[in-house]
Amino acid sequence: MEIVESILDIPVQDPPEEEFSSADLIWTKFGTAEHHDDVALIPYARVDEFIIGECSNVECPTRFHIERGRKRSMGSLKEYKSDEYLEYRLYWCSFGPENYGEGGGVLPSRRYRLNTRNRAARPQSMRGCTCHFVVKRLYARPALALIIFNERRHINKSGFVCHGPLDKDAIGPGAKKIPYISNEIQQQTMSMIYLGIPEENVLEKHIEYVQRYGGSDATVSTLASQYVRKLGMIIKRSTHELDLDDQASIRMWVERNKKSIFFYQDTSETDPFILGIQTEWQLQQLVRFGHRSLIAADSTFGIKRLKYPLCTLLVFDSRQHALPVAWVITRSVAKPDVAKWMKALLDRARSVDPGWKINGFVIDDAAMEIDPIRQDIFALKDAFCCPILFSIWRVRGSWLRNVVKKCSNIEVQREIFKRLGEIVYSIWGGLDTSVALEELILDFVDQSAFMEYFKSTWVPKIEMWLSTIKTFPLASQEASGAIEAYHVKLKTKLFDDSHLGALQRVDWLVHKLTTELHSAYWLDRYADESDSFQHVKEEYIASTSWHRALQIPDSAVTLDDKGHLFAKVASQKDSSRTHLVWNPGSDFAFCDCAWSMQGNFCKHVIKVNMICENAKGCRPSMSFWSFREILIDLCKKPMDDSIGLDESVAWTHQMLDQIKQLVELNSSNDIGIVVNNMPLKWISKKGRTFVGIPASLPALPSDSKTITKNVQKSRKRKRLSRLR
Repeated sequence: MEIVESILDIPVQDPPEEEFSSADLIWTKFGTAEHHDDVALIPYARVDEFIIGECSNVECPTRFHIERGRKRSMGSLKEYKSDEYLEYRLYWCSFGPENYGEGGGVLPSRRYRLNTRNRAARPQSMRGCTCHFVVKRLYARPALALIIFNERRHINKSGFVCHGPLDKDAIGPGAKKIPYISNEIQQQTMSMIYLGIPEENVLEKHIEYVQRYGGSDATVSTLASQYVRKLGMIIKRSTHELDLDDQASIRMWVERNKKSIFFYQDTSETDPFILGIQTEWQLQQLVRFGHRSLIAADSTFGIKRLKYPLCTLLVFDSRQHALPVAWVITRSVAKPDVAKWMKALLDRARSVDPGWKINGFVIDDAAMEIDPIRQDIFALKDAFCCPILFSIWRVRGSWLRNVVKKCSNIEVQREIFKRLGEIVYSIWGGLDTSVALEELILDFVDQSAFMEYFKSTWVPKIEMWLSTIKTFPLASQEASGAIEAYHVKLKTKLFDDSHLGALQRVDWLVHKLTTELHSAYWLDRYADESDSFQHVKEEYIASTSWHRALQIPDSAVTLDDKGHLFAKVASQKDSSRTHLVWNPGSDFAFCDCAWSMQGNFCKHVIKVNMICENAKGCRPSMSFWSFREILIDLCKKPMDDSIGLDESVAWTHQMLDQIKQLVELNSSNDIGIVVNNMPLKWISKKGRTFVGIPASLPALPSDSKTITKNVQKSRKRKRLSRLR
């Protein structure tokens, strides 16, 4: 916006509404480049109508009092500028400025009463609001008034909304009449609004839950419906752009949402930008589902389309669905930077539970720094110190998606994808990978589009990926499918056509994550645990291919009798339709359904692989093959009759015992049976202790009379000291 230096260049505005506010005016920057204000010219006769309209702000209803005023009489100035005043009045919001809020200065309580008009009388109403404006009746043009707005938002010095429906800490004399709205009810209502559920349904659910606490009073229902409408209006009007400059907007968001941030590092000459986001609810889920369990990383999301790539840390909930518990926005993958935010996340989890620990960390990128995850035992406080697993869902999906996209013949698609899978399986067979790659390129030289993509994108780094797959244990298809399901949902939420223009703004990404995506997963978990919102619960349960595969009966799968080249899966929706799965039993099986053609793990492939686990002639899954190779490698390392062999045997048996217990726990329908079969652990019973008296007294000496007299004297001294 251009800065106007002459008041004569500012147009006079006279809105047609009977009462109007600052939102109905077009504001002009008036002054110099060093100091300028937002101003507007209106007829002086309409100043009262402007003040009434400004007080009627729906989001922050208030009153304005005159904080300061001055007057001049006509003819008192011989020389004057165009912006000199005839009357000057400073209007301040009546919810300020006694307390400037968290992070700001606190003024001492006044010992006298200010003689001001319309002043809020209650101390709790002095909320530190900085909203104020100046009305100047111009000396040169008395029929006009110049409005100078210093702060249009009703916020305190820390940038937080300090009164009105958006203020969480707002109180007043009508609080007893307002129905109790817990954080759970508020989050539920916000989640439904963010997800686009019709207002009638939101209102019905909100009133239903509010009446559990406040009864079925008509007043309660009326206030609850007003709350829902106001909240919906606020959410619709909310915007991610707190400032036109993206970097400044993020700084403001960080300042306002410190409780939802576990690490923040602004861009500088030496340090890259890092923003770690974790809400209080996500922290609870991390501590709950991450302890003695797995954490997975969906890394490098949006590396080509977003300003900064997004890394999501996931836990597996009670249904083994991937649940986002932290988001990290950064471009840096250097070890020192990864170690910073990982240590901050670990410290935050252990601040809630000092004994919090994870059993494994699943990565999906071969280039990811693993040292901050598995430091040695001497750096226990600075790292997760856990085994690392690798998920092939990213490389598998990328290959399948590009095979389908760049090869038109479906038979060629099947064969290329099968050969790519054989290259991966060959790392355990001792075959030369470079020879297999050359044969693949020569055999499919006519598929120029795919081969150009494969040679430019994957050949330079395929040794690194294959080495990672061979080195680390591989995650199961269930875990890979859960991570992929989250990735697909994230992609759907963020890459909507209506938001393509905002992809290069970090504040937009933060807004989408903390509102729509966070609300979607919160409502999924709430619906499942409370057994409400049956439609949401059913969609949540069937959101992964693994759970959809469990709904397919074994009778719907037919394996090829000749070499198990393919399998047929009857459709559950259309009995006349059959899906064909080539290369059954392999993680690189190829299905002709639409979901698989998009590069995803489909339910038909997973179901066929479940059947092939018990079928003869089918190779095991890659995760089981990897596990078997690790155990065989462990047995080969020690020399015969050495201590190393004893340690390996002991370690192997310990792992087998844990696996047996886990299988027994998962397969049992009665937890009591599992508990009864556990070995008893005898513990010593603690003696009773009293305040001021030790738990165990030493043996009395032979002269017990002397001891008794000393005890009586000490009790007498205590009674005298209490009387004094």
